[in-house]
Amino acid sequence: QVQLVESGGGLVQPGGSLRLSCAASGSIFSFNAMGWYRQAPGKQRELVASISIRGITNYADSVKGRFTISRDSVWKTVYLQMNSLKPEDTAVYYCNFVPPSTPGWGLGTQVTVSS
Repeated sequence: QVQLVESGGGLVQPGGSLRLSCAASGSIFSFNAMGWYRQAPGKQRELVASISIRGITNYADSVKGRFTISRDSVWKTVYLQMNSLKPEDTAVYYCNFVPPSTPGWGLGTQVTVSS
């Protein structure tokens, strides 16, 4: 069973940057894509960025041009580079497959954008 562990979150001022990492371990079978999701307080979890096995990336309109998703060559780590952060980016960020796998949800990593 695959285990996904997120890291790299923290407190950053508006306009700052963070790089999130998602380490995958265990048995990873066929999948189409992996993605970064986020859940802000009182809001539903949303997909903000995804990368397919062919390297095609997609972004939510709210992060397009500011966030970049990438992966290593063996799909053991997926990254999310976040630039020009805004207070509305504050959320717990999770990685998972796309569509998401229930066992794939980890604890997430908290990102707080505040001055």
